[in-house]
Amino acid sequence: MKTLHLTNAWSETSGGIATFYRALIAEANRRGHDIRLVVPAAENGVEQVGDFGRVYHIQAPNALVNSNYRTIYPSRFLLPGSRIHEILAAERPDLIEISDKYTLNYLGALVRNSLVAALDYRPIVVGLSQERMDDNVRAYFRSIPFAHALARAYMKWLYFPFFDHHIANSEYTASELRAAADGHLVPRGTWIRPMGVDLDHLSPKRRSPEQRRKLFHDLGIQNSVILLYAGRLVPEKNLRLLFDVLALLTKFSRRDYRLLIVGDGIERETWQRWCDSNLPGRACFMGHIRDQNDLADIYANADVFVHPNPREPFGIAPLEAMASGLALVAPNTGGVISYANSENSWTVTPDVHSFAHAIEQVSTSPVLTTTKTQKALTTAQQYRWDRVAASFLELYEELNQHRPDEGREQGPSFYSTPAGTVRAALIRGVANTAVRAFRLGQSWHRLARVGHLPEDLSLQGSWQKNGTSRGKQPTQSTP
Repeated sequence: MKTLHLTNAWSETSGGIATFYRALIAEANRRGHDIRLVVPAAENGVEQVGDFGRVYHIQAPNALVNSNYRTIYPSRFLLPGSRIHEILAAERPDLIEISDKYTLNYLGALVRNSLVAALDYRPIVVGLSQERMDDNVRAYFRSIPFAHALARAYMKWLYFPFFDHHIANSEYTASELRAAADGHLVPRGTWIRPMGVDLDHLSPKRRSPEQRRKLFHDLGIQNSVILLYAGRLVPEKNLRLLFDVLALLTKFSRRDYRLLIVGDGIERETWQRWCDSNLPGRACFMGHIRDQNDLADIYANADVFVHPNPREPFGIAPLEAMASGLALVAPNTGGVISYANSENSWTVTPDVHSFAHAIEQVSTSPVLTTTKTQKALTTAQQYRWDRVAASFLELYEELNQHRPDEGREQGPSFYSTPAGTVRAALIRGVANTAVRAFRLGQSWHRLARVGHLPEDLSLQGSWQKNGTSRGKQPTQSTP
């Protein structure tokens, strides 16, 4: 079996989605599973990863709302001869998985309706949800009127029906799909598969007096309580809570708290300036750390991991903290509670005073902290990347063999509900019209490329409304 995956969430400082695909490729190589990944890049290229993995880099412009990422737009797959068409024709995957809600999802609709000229067969199409659209809209476009309602409508009609099946990384992420699943023609299942954690590098055994002294030296401190945040510095991460908690602890606590921020993003400069003005010397921005061993040492030798996002889709970084024996303070909402709870961490109301109280409890209750971090280590063992990646590859096999209901304990979280008679007729009418229009557009494009369209209908022509060219009469050609 061969699977092909597409995502726009890929960059030098990528978060959990890129981590997932790297782990998936590694497991695919161990299993002899042919896997292909298509990602945006500064220029076209092909990267061979092991005997069975291959990454196609597609030249793409910077994303509109986050310049740290690039976006593959529909122009790369709408018309025959495009780069993605070439890849599909060469690879002929059995299953196509798309992890994107904004531009690449339209490829799913084309494949489902057999509108991709490069494919003379119909592969399975899967949508992978690693984030919620409504949360992104809330973070970036909250000032737009009716933005939340538009996001719901988009998910219902321009995302959910474009795929044969859906996979979500948590119940929290899947709940947005659940709301979009009402009233569709064809039943679609939604499976929940969590993300994972790298236990080959992360371990509490990395904690040592030498490493602690090194960390203190790098931060220019002595005998402080080190708070750690690791993740992207972007609007959807609710970073305001993180820095407000530090400000409160600095003002009222008798302990010396210092915040170490690992990661990068479009809000880094903003918060760095804020800390320089309001909390000088209290926060250290280390940027993106590529070396896995260096990052694992930081995890193991900090004191508290603080995760401020109440709407985290899953949260790989908090799970990494748990695997490192680091006490976790996180919201009691969102995808984090897929694995974090009051037994293995401090899951509290996402407000300044609750977070500050939890951090103080970690610092003053060594027995309780040891008990919780030991339970956290047991939890993290269940999310080893090899186990998680294997569950995805096995699900792809089931979906490709049309056996999605086998293994009830691993079955779909829910199915979509059928549309009523009137709605079904309306959906069919709109869908059929869209398919005919697209096929007509493809035909015109093909004819225009070989010169079989009248010049006044050619995409390259520049014509007046009466159909005549500038200084020339239109010529008639054979269809």
